[in-house]
Amino acid sequence: MVTRACDVMQDSVVTVSPEDTLHNVRCLFADEQIHGAPVVDDQGRVMGVISTSDLLRASVEDAAVPRAQVGYYEDGLASYDLSDDHVFEETLSGTRVADVMTLDKVSVPPDAPIAEVARTLSQNGVHRVLVIDDGQLLGIISSYDLIALLEKEE
Repeated sequence: MVTRACDVMQDSVVTVSPEDTLHNVRCLFADEQIHGAPVVDDQGRVMGVISTSDLLRASVEDAAVPRAQVGYYEDGLASYDLSDDHVFEETLSGTRVADVMTLDKVSVPPDAPIAEVARTLSQNGVHRVLVIDDGQLLGIISSYDLIALLEKEE
């Protein structure tokens, strides 16, 4: 039996609006213990995605944090204690999701084999992939979901 995307996807997906502020998104990510979410419009269409990397990138572009400190292997905002930084909070409060979200919607259909999901993550250099069928968001699969799947198979 081939494991498919629909077998491992998280179907309870936290989404954000393009009109949300980055401050609200940062709070949501902390509350939900997630690192990214699809951005959906009022009709439920996926417009893009936003991640902690996007939040960090937006906050440091005008700040005094050198760009080189935003490392690939860092866990987004978890590595930086910027909570007391006035410029950081001001930037997050004054910036909308639509201004910084990633427009690429890396996705797979629900019947995609897990090998295709892993290949999609790897080829696109992302940590999560959306599961979309006929334009509708059905779920999300993160690299952590694939690791959990491998742990179960041992």
